[in-house]
Amino acid sequence: MTTEKNLSDKALAVFAFAIYHQLASGEPVSRVVLSDGAGHQADGEAVEELRAARLADVEGNWIVFTADGLARLAAVAEAFRA
Repeated sequence: MTTEKNLSDKALAVFAFAIYHQLASGEPVSRVVLSDGAGHQADGEAVEELRAARLADVEGNWIVFTADGLARLAAVAEAFRA
């Protein structure tokens, strides 16, 4: 089982990006943009790591968290709060 402790920093950064948007908006986040068209994009290795761990899928220009990914996102968000 993949846990936050054995995800790379780049993969954790994808969660951190999602958590930023979740905390800033006050709304749950289930997906984040893969590339914003202004030069900012998710690291390809991180995305592949999340896909391999079945924590996220790619749909068009979105990184979409799976049910397991959403559970991990919630756990990482709680760790931020702690």
